[in-house]
Amino acid sequence: MSGTPPIAALAGKLAGKFVVLDGPDGAGKSTQLDLLADGLASAGLSVCRLRDPGGTEIGDRIRDILLDRAHDGMSVECELLLYMASRAQLAHQRIRPALAAGQCVLCDRFISSTIAYQGAGGVDVETIHQLGCAAVGDTWPDVTVILDIDSAAGLARIAMAPDRMESKGPDFHRKVREAFCRQGERQPDKVVVIDAAGTVDQTHDNIIRALADWANAQAGS
Repeated sequence: MSGTPPIAALAGKLAGKFVVLDGPDGAGKSTQLDLLADGLASAGLSVCRLRDPGGTEIGDRIRDILLDRAHDGMSVECELLLYMASRAQLAHQRIRPALAAGQCVLCDRFISSTIAYQGAGGVDVETIHQLGCAAVGDTWPDVTVILDIDSAAGLARIAMAPDRMESKGPDFHRKVREAFCRQGERQPDKVVVIDAAGTVDQTHDNIIRALADWANAQAGS
């Protein structure tokens, strides 16, 4: 798409930065994270690619518990604490060392997901924020890019075997999308919402443009 900044120009601005891609189920986060990571690495930037929950042995075990449909009776409070436990280990074992080494950390989901999903389940946002601070300290993303897509369209993209979170009803997923978008309204300097309803290439261009705009704004502040 014309007007998209070259990724090489962006790469130099993301060294030592913690960048999260997030959004509703089916928005294409994993695909876009891979494209972004590969592009930045090709431009010479050292990239640490992570997913949340997961990214460590402990986190991967927690992830299996969280997404297993055998645990449909799990309370939203239990979900919240398990996600934060995985995140605490991820920040300690992977994120902080990578940032200290000057790498760009790219993570598929982070606390923004908990605000959206567990918030949609009824947990107070302030409670989530307090537990997030306890789990990760000051290791919060420099910028979070929310990939926005209609909840029904996103769910239609998902494979035939949805996990426990993906299997929740349409009303829940509509609330999740709304909660993601509100984060962009509340923290416009930290959370950027982009349109992810187009093709893979169009969404990739939207992400590059959003990150370039964010980086330029930071440089000018």
